[in-house]
Amino acid sequence: MKHLLSSSAFIVLNKELARNVGLKGAVLLADLISKEEYFIANGMTNGWFFNTEENIERDTTLTPYQQRNTLKKLIDQGFLETKRIGIPAKKHFKINEGQVMKLLNNLSERKSTTINKNKEIRIINKYFLKPTISDVLNYCLERKNKINAEAFITFYESKGWMVGKNKMKDWKACVRTWELREKKLPKSTSKIDSQINEYLKGKQYL
Repeated sequence: MKHLLSSSAFIVLNKELARNVGLKGAVLLADLISKEEYFIANGMTNGWFFNTEENIERDTTLTPYQQRNTLKKLIDQGFLETKRIGIPAKKHFKINEGQVMKLLNNLSERKSTTINKNKEIRIINKYFLKPTISDVLNYCLERKNKINAEAFITFYESKGWMVGKNKMKDWKACVRTWELREKKLPKSTSKIDSQINEYLKGKQYL
C-alpha cells in the first residue's frame, strides 16, 4: 500500500503516519517512496535509489537542515537506510517497507467508528504487506501442499501484486486458490519421469 503515501504532482500523506513520525517525516517519506517507485519502473531491483538534497527541497520545500534532522528520525525508527555509493559518491536511500507496513497495520488495528442509518459500524482497515519466500514456504508447509514458493512470489511480483484488476489483499487466500487449481490439474508424467521409471524397472532385472 505504499502507493497511498507516494507523491507525483501532489504529496499524499497518511494522517496517522504524520501523527507518529511528524509532518516533516511523513512528507519526506512520501517523497522518497515516490522516487523509489520511479526507479523501480526504470529497472531498479536491489531497493537502493539515489536522490539529492536539492531535488528533495524542490519537491517538498524541506531545507537541507530540515532533511538531515528528519532523516535521522526516520532512520532511528527503522523506516529508512542510507549510504553513499559510486564515484563521485551519491547518497542512496532504501525504504524498509516491512517497518512502514508494520506501523500502518498497527495503526489500522485501532478500531474506528462511523454512523450509518443511526447504527454504529466498526471499521478496521488493513494494509497489504508483501510476503517473503520464507513466508510462503512456511505457509505451504503448514498446509502440506506442493506449491513452489519462489514461483508464487515471482508470478505476483511480475503482476505488481494485482489479482485481476485489483490490488491483492490476502496472499494466503491466493495460496489456497493455487492449491485448489493444482488439485484440479490432471496428473501427467513428464518425459524425464518416464525415463526414470523405465530405468528403475530395468534395474530390477539386473
